[in-house]
Amino acid sequence: MTRTERLTAILDLLAETGQVEVEDIVTRLGVSPATARRDLDSLAKQRLLSRTRGGATTGSVAYDLPGRYNRDDHAEAKHQIALAASGLIKPGAVIGLSGGTTSTALAQVLSTREDLNAPSNKPMLTVVTNAINIAAQLAVRPNIKIMVTGGILNPRSYELVGPYTDVIMQKVALDIAFIGVNGIDPMIGPTITDEGEAMVNAVLARRATESYVLADSSKVGRRAFAAMAGYDFRFLVTDAGIKPADKEAFEANGTQVIVAPEA
Repeated sequence: MTRTERLTAILDLLAETGQVEVEDIVTRLGVSPATARRDLDSLAKQRLLSRTRGGATTGSVAYDLPGRYNRDDHAEAKHQIALAASGLIKPGAVIGLSGGTTSTALAQVLSTREDLNAPSNKPMLTVVTNAINIAAQLAVRPNIKIMVTGGILNPRSYELVGPYTDVIMQKVALDIAFIGVNGIDPMIGPTITDEGEAMVNAVLARRATESYVLADSSKVGRRAFAAMAGYDFRFLVTDAGIKPADKEAFEANGTQVIVAPEA
């Protein structure tokens, strides 16, 4: 287990009850007490938890833990997808992140990457997002520059949508965009429950040199209401649960499938 994976795992433990002890980390993650304490100190410095005498609590952290830590049967798959997507991002990149739990998982992984939190006189990463929860999650990272698109807030998804978003997005250029979806089909491509979010996702993808759909395997074969008009669907990052026949179907239609390795 890498240090980044360990830090994320500690946040998973913390999210279960709102507090975690050093002994819990030692037992659950198989590390030494000294390593557990150093990891807790590191997360405390990043304002992701509050240290206590024998462990840590959510305490007075600057924001709520990300939505992916709510009960989610596919949380582990989304975390593995996030790790795979993080590997595509180099320091200094300008990336786009749509809303959704898998994108939120990616934001969490990025927030604990050591190379993106190293001291620097310029941003180590620039993130353009229409999701206010992702913006809040990364806002305390001094080396990550955040741009939030304009728009009207969808209270169900924390995403900003509408024509104002489109106007602002025409003024940016992205290296990579990561798009969360509600369904993914080899023939139709990615689909979204909300038509406003589908429009924003398509614009975000078109402003990037490369764009990747992030979807756990439970969404494969599902179709939601709105398609992403004008989107050239070429890359899918999913988990090892995808069926070989589905993977072949995507590839036969010109989509490269990146399967995140299992933990």
